[in-house]
Amino acid sequence: MTIDTRALGFGSSERAVFAADPWTTRGRLYQEDGSPTRSDFQRDRDRIVHTTAFRRLKHKTQVFIAQDGDHYRTRLTHTIEVAQIARALARALKLDEDLAEGVALVHDFGHTPFGHTGEDALHEVLLPYGGFDHNAQSLRIVTKLERRYAEFDGINLTWESLEGLVKHNGPLLTPDGVGTRGPVPQPILDYCELHDLELATYASLEAQVAAIADDIAYNTHDIDDGLRSGYLTFDMLEEIPFLAGLMAEVRERYPHLEPSRFTHEIMRRQITRMVEDVIGVAQQRLSLLRPESAADIRAAGQVIATFSERMAETDRQIKAMLFKRIYRNPDIMRIRAGAAQIVTDLFAAYMANPKEMQSHYWVDHIAGLSDAPKARHVGDYLAGMTDTYAISAHRRLFDHTPDLR
Repeated sequence: MTIDTRALGFGSSERAVFAADPWTTRGRLYQEDGSPTRSDFQRDRDRIVHTTAFRRLKHKTQVFIAQDGDHYRTRLTHTIEVAQIARALARALKLDEDLAEGVALVHDFGHTPFGHTGEDALHEVLLPYGGFDHNAQSLRIVTKLERRYAEFDGINLTWESLEGLVKHNGPLLTPDGVGTRGPVPQPILDYCELHDLELATYASLEAQVAAIADDIAYNTHDIDDGLRSGYLTFDMLEEIPFLAGLMAEVRERYPHLEPSRFTHEIMRRQITRMVEDVIGVAQQRLSLLRPESAADIRAAGQVIATFSERMAETDRQIKAMLFKRIYRNPDIMRIRAGAAQIVTDLFAAYMANPKEMQSHYWVDHIAGLSDAPKARHVGDYLAGMTDTYAISAHRRLFDHTPDLR
């Protein structure tokens, strides 16, 4: 049966002239035929969702170790919340919603087990071999490590999706070729030799809304999880004028609300105000820039989708509170130390005997490699682990495994 593509809406409404256009994509590293029913950005999003890396996010820590309780965010539920906010921003600004959602869904693929603790520990042991960067690891996963297709490694995303993955937090190089946040990780440089992602320019506006959606999501849900855990209290939130104002608003309208509903009413207002703030800033900057294409966004020399100065100050205050009350809480620090020990122990064990990586597809070839490539394979294996798998692997190899409760 022949499909009349002219009758298909592809799930999208009219895009702004500065939106990324899936019909004029810069393409994929490996050329493929198009789909009669989905745009290239839709296909990217769908491929991301069907990866092993995406499924693993359900057992990777956001802040609280998964075994602490079923209601805390994991890396997967965080990712879904980011995607929802990114799509809302994209729709408001008439962007390509599928590209924004895809970048949001893939942005945390490279995170290790045990959140940033695992990343710090893995970076430390890999320092002699180039270190570890979760953004570079995300790129490795979608261009090399996922093994699903007959004709190529990775999932062969479009240039725009890969650009968004790598540059959603801004350019990696200055126009003079200097790293904006230190040296550019080697895996990113290596890939750009094959498929130049133009590291000195800003990313699409779709990638920018995915990046700010990440901030909005974790600022909100880390407060929610902090209240659930008891590390935060409503009195602590009163120290931040923005949150104090939201609580006063909720109390005035619902004076006898139970704590769980009270928390939700605060959180939904926080997300709404932050999203509206970003939309307002983006509209103002777009009206001044008057971009005529996605290329104009990349060449703008500034972020378009960001907080106002006032909301940026609120963002800083919230992050400072979260670091003080949760991330650096002595109980959390004790758990972090145990998680770091698990990662460090496993790295040493696998470097000493790579055959202990029983499910690694290159396990029979790694033993003969020199330390540098062997370490990178061990890093790939460790970064792909879930919290539960890492704990189980440690228990199999060691007499004592730290208690992460």
